[in-house]
Amino acid sequence: MSHIETIYTAVLEGNAAGAKAGVTAALATGLNPETILKDGLIAAMSEVGRLFEENEYFVPEMLVSARAMQGGLTLLKPHLAAGGAVSTGKVVVGTVKGDLHDIGKNLVAMMLEGAGFEVIDLGTDVTPEKFINAVLAHRPQVLGMSALLTTTMPSMGNTVRALQEAGLREQVKVMIGGAPVTDSFAKQIGADGYSPDASSAVRLAKSLVGA
Repeated sequence: MSHIETIYTAVLEGNAAGAKAGVTAALATGLNPETILKDGLIAAMSEVGRLFEENEYFVPEMLVSARAMQGGLTLLKPHLAAGGAVSTGKVVVGTVKGDLHDIGKNLVAMMLEGAGFEVIDLGTDVTPEKFINAVLAHRPQVLGMSALLTTTMPSMGNTVRALQEAGLREQVKVMIGGAPVTDSFAKQIGADGYSPDASSAVRLAKSLVGA
């Protein structure tokens, strides 16, 4: 089995130690870091997303695969930066003000990283002001907001309005998600898209950046 196949299989099986060992071995043999990323880690996470959509994988399987991918990616990042690798895009994510739920948001962040995005994770209970400051500081192409409570959903609309008031709305695409969130709510608050799960969030983010 090649090093790329080892990495691919390890991520698919949620084997974090195997993914790290595969990346380390691949780098030691002089394999191009971008090849390792695209053919090993990203390809595996794409398959994980497909298996999820086919109801063969569920959230626990996605989480362990995403963690395995992150383990390999952590080792790979310095080499990618040194080689001037181009990311798919930059995304700022966070759970909105008043909401401390982060499992879904964390999974989306990991899946986005697995698809080659640079992710700035603001954590939970993120105010509109903090989202604005992150957009100003990082200049992302996409801003992703999560809410798991109906009572915190209005903060998504407040953030979109804050972007407009700051003159930043045209500079960043907004996508939202979370258990109570719907496509109609996304349209209502002026977001650019809604995704019901982490796998479709990756597809949405790619479409928003034209990837």
